[in-house]
Amino acid sequence: MKWGLFGGTFDPIHIGHLRCASEMLEIFDLNRIIFVPAARPPHKLNAAITSFYHREQMIRLAIEGNPAFSFSDVENRREKTSYSVETVERLLDQYRLEKLELYFILGQDAFHAIRTWKDWERLLLMCHFAVMTRPGYMHRGLEEILTPEFASRFTYDEGVRGFRGPTGHVICFREVTFLDIASSNIRKRAKEGKDVHYLVTDEVRRYILKNSLYRE
Repeated sequence: MKWGLFGGTFDPIHIGHLRCASEMLEIFDLNRIIFVPAARPPHKLNAAITSFYHREQMIRLAIEGNPAFSFSDVENRREKTSYSVETVERLLDQYRLEKLELYFILGQDAFHAIRTWKDWERLLLMCHFAVMTRPGYMHRGLEEILTPEFASRFTYDEGVRGFRGPTGHVICFREVTFLDIASSNIRKRAKEGKDVHYLVTDEVRRYILKNSLYRE
């Protein structure tokens, strides 16, 4: 099994998320992409985040009808702060008999901040990393992102066009269609009563309106 794990706050999930997920599914020939919303993201502990319930419902509505997309509430089942390393560890343990090959999907900005994540070195050795980049992005190697000592443990593999680490997992950078859509802008527009057509799916748009999300 080759699965992609796509984490984020998803407040709300938008067309950009869906398009990127669709392209990564194709690029890496994945069987499934799992959307995993963070329940208590450590970098947003003091931020006002929409309840997990509403974010879950919007994700389910957005991915309905696509058999390759699925949802997981694995992070909401933990009462503590949401840490990616624990989520990956749990999934790999849960599906160890199926020999799950896991790709952690994230954007280039998030990857550039990877050293601020809990147990980031262990995380990078646990699964593949699929980094989504914008058109024109020039990658100069891992040394500028990771510590030089840790980066030296990875060697560029021409066959997979990625950096292979000591555990056999690779870090790959792939360009995707860049849709300049931000969840924060959608929340702002909804708060001001402005239209969010074509930024989110119609089902998500109707859900936002029905539940008066992001309105004061």
